[in-house]
Amino acid sequence: MSERQGYQDFKRRNKAALAGGGKERIARQCRDDRLTARQRLEFLFDEGTFQEFGRFVTHRCHDFDMSEKAVAGDAVITGSGYINGRLAHAYALDFTILGGSFSEANTAKVCQALDSAMQQGTPFIGLNDSGGSRIQEGVDGLSGVANLFLKNTMASGVIPQISAIMGPCAGGASYSPALTDFIVMIDGKSHMFITGPEVIKAVTHEEVTKEELGGAITHNQQSGVAHFLTHDDQECLALIRELLSFLPQNNVEDSPRKKCLDDPRRSATSLNEFIPEDQKQAYDMRELIKKVVDDGYFFEVQEEYAQNLVIGFARFNGSSTGIIANQPSILAGALDSNASRKGARFIRFCDAFNIPIVTFTDVPGFLPGKQQELDGIIRDGAKLLFAYCEATVPKICLITRKAYGGAYCVMSSKHIRGDYNFAYPDAEIAVMGSEGAVNIIYHRELTENGSTAFKDQKLAEYQETFSNPYIAAKRGYIDEIIMPADTRFKLISALERLRSKKQKNPPKKHGNMPL
Repeated sequence: MSERQGYQDFKRRNKAALAGGGKERIARQCRDDRLTARQRLEFLFDEGTFQEFGRFVTHRCHDFDMSEKAVAGDAVITGSGYINGRLAHAYALDFTILGGSFSEANTAKVCQALDSAMQQGTPFIGLNDSGGSRIQEGVDGLSGVANLFLKNTMASGVIPQISAIMGPCAGGASYSPALTDFIVMIDGKSHMFITGPEVIKAVTHEEVTKEELGGAITHNQQSGVAHFLTHDDQECLALIRELLSFLPQNNVEDSPRKKCLDDPRRSATSLNEFIPEDQKQAYDMRELIKKVVDDGYFFEVQEEYAQNLVIGFARFNGSSTGIIANQPSILAGALDSNASRKGARFIRFCDAFNIPIVTFTDVPGFLPGKQQELDGIIRDGAKLLFAYCEATVPKICLITRKAYGGAYCVMSSKHIRGDYNFAYPDAEIAVMGSEGAVNIIYHRELTENGSTAFKDQKLAEYQETFSNPYIAAKRGYIDEIIMPADTRFKLISALERLRSKKQKNPPKKHGNMPL
């Protein structure tokens, strides 16, 4: 019995849609050690769970002979599936079809996927590999990406949005990833810029390569546009799966929790000797963090950018937690403009998605210098301050060694609604270090006699007063002074007590963050 004509027609059309841009273009993509759009989605989602929609959508442009270039799917694959057993929505741009360019039709598909993610309360992942908006469509193409920008903005803070840049991401299309929460790039294969090298050369006569302008290293180390640096498609997609394991599905869920086999009462006795007594001697704050979190696993975010501030995710007794920490081994842990922006954005993400924040403080202050002032350190430092003040999730702070000046106030102090504030016995909390303070307080006396013995006496007096956390503890600004070895248990105990925390900000349309 022969098969129905309609069935035969469907199979033919379906086969053509699955073929993307054809064997030759697919082979060219695979020669560059890149997966196809469909292979990427298969790798991202749990096996056999991805369900596509909009497979037969085509563009509606007839100018410039575009009628002859209509391919089913129109360069983007959209759908949903399960990642680590939890539902998620995604799209993948297919560079083998018209360079993965955005059209009015295919951005409507992406917008539909994002609408579904919002309605069902799931994360939304975009796999970008595109030359940008389709030039042949003119303003119609622009209207498509503009609609996507609006939906990205409306989804912000409602569902997690993650963008992978797996090839080019040029022109206005790069604003969609920029509006999402996290951007992952691939070294040597990702390029992201508003205007390419050719345009820049024509307009400014400046010669620059794609890597220098918008490569993965550039955006991870210099601009801070990207959050993660990977080395191939598989690592990029595996990282997204791992990142999602720390995140709730949406803004009404609590921070995710998994079974913990690491003893909450585990003592880290090595921490008692870990921090150098000499204030000028550096140490790696990441090593301290790893000693106290579950299984020593710290998932760092923006590792390559503004390294004087460390941010990332970890678990305490199974609960996902955001970590923010000064890094004494870089710029002595001082806060500068880049670090302030980096920290502020991460805090706002954690607060939007109900992820508690633990802050490890060892900060000498804000980085001094003419260039810092001209770069707007006052405004950028205020971003970090605003983010901490506004956040209503559980906030715990541990001062490991020093907290000076305005930076003490900013780093989740009790004064800006810190819930639990701990300090080690050797912690120093003061307006500034003893040397600078004595030079200012006793400037006249030191100028007149210049006695070394007098200065040493005043240094000793200042250190006796402020080179410990007890003055702050007497005022109630430090809740508890703890031994370093007890850090893990104390932090877990505080987090458990704060699980039922409820706090709201005053009713308003929105605040005016110092942008």
